[in-house]
Amino acid sequence: MTDSVRKTILDKVDASKDHAIKFLQDMVAIPSVTGDEAAIQKHMHGYLTEVGLEVDMWETNWDELKKHPGYRPVDRGYENRPNIVATLKGTGGGRSLLLNGHTDVIPVGNGEGWSDNPWSASIKNGRIYGRGSCDMKSGVASHVLAVQYLKELGLNPKGDVMINIVIDEEVSGHGTLDTVIRGYKADAGISGETSDLFVQPACIGRIWFQIDIEGKPAGIQQRYLGISAIELGNKIVKAVQELEDERVTNVKHALYPSAIDSLPCIIGSFQAGNYPSAFPASAVLKGSIGTVPSEDHEGVKQSLVKKIAEVAAQDPWMKDHPPVVKFVGYDAEASEIPVQHPIVQTVCDVYTEVTGKKPTISGRQGAADTRFLNKYANTPTVIFGPGSTAVMHANDEYVSIDDYLTAIKVMALSIHDWCNSAPTK
Repeated sequence: MTDSVRKTILDKVDASKDHAIKFLQDMVAIPSVTGDEAAIQKHMHGYLTEVGLEVDMWETNWDELKKHPGYRPVDRGYENRPNIVATLKGTGGGRSLLLNGHTDVIPVGNGEGWSDNPWSASIKNGRIYGRGSCDMKSGVASHVLAVQYLKELGLNPKGDVMINIVIDEEVSGHGTLDTVIRGYKADAGISGETSDLFVQPACIGRIWFQIDIEGKPAGIQQRYLGISAIELGNKIVKAVQELEDERVTNVKHALYPSAIDSLPCIIGSFQAGNYPSAFPASAVLKGSIGTVPSEDHEGVKQSLVKKIAEVAAQDPWMKDHPPVVKFVGYDAEASEIPVQHPIVQTVCDVYTEVTGKKPTISGRQGAADTRFLNKYANTPTVIFGPGSTAVMHANDEYVSIDDYLTAIKVMALSIHDWCNSAPTK
């Protein structure tokens, strides 16, 4: 591609700034909490169709999904919650690329803690605010607009470009898993997850767990005859903290130099007793463990089971009434591709061209759907998005407009560079 063509692409993004901002605002303004994604997906289907792409929109067959080894139990099915793949067909002879992102977002409650309506999509100080602006509608928007602007310039690539927009990422990742089951794959992929514009060939895993504790019941007047589940629970909380300390000391990965940030192992919820004037004879603790690529996912689970058993064996009550450890809810494996992979290098080179700076190459300190594309679709996928991982899921969530526009430019040039190169034999 000549310098003049590259300049044309970058100029196109600059000239389309107002359009790009309005497009993302329209997306953010549509509430799309996980389980209620119909409206945003129908909106995206209509837009992608108008752009002139081949759009495949389908609902997941829950029964078929359950047969896949990547499936994790969920509480509800997928009726009226469609996934999308929109394809820009290549002219032939180039590498294919799959652009992956989700439109579901976490709940906002009644808007407590927000400075404005969580769906306002308001602009303040160079930022677009609203739930999903960061995680990760801005990433999805950067994919859509990069393809649209290339198409409008008549720069159709040689290889196919697939825009994959999925649901249920915040709970299970099943939208992307079902994309794989449907048969979509490519020579490489780019996930638009929050990355602060860092180039991230890896993501951590996340394991949710629950620990059920039973103490000895007693009446409140003779509480001294009972054994408090709160006191037992405090011992288990300390044990989980000890496990984190051990993991932070012993688990190493080059893309995660700050183990304390990358390997959280915490109790996030502690519920005990059921009445203010009743003795607390039971407790339920819930928490999560972060893992890094190359770790044995099931082995990490067993390390928690072992740690709790060791602590329980030292307690006069728990040695005969051991806590029960369960792994329920979110369960995502860590994943990575080589830093030297061509798709990583492509995004890095383009980022430097667009910004004049060398990219930061790191591991994402959050789980990502790349685990399904890497493991089951033979589609090595790198993470690059405009949102900040530090801001995702926060009240007053936002994305920087400058970062968003930069992401569109990087996506457009990366698509053109990748998809116009011949596939590796």
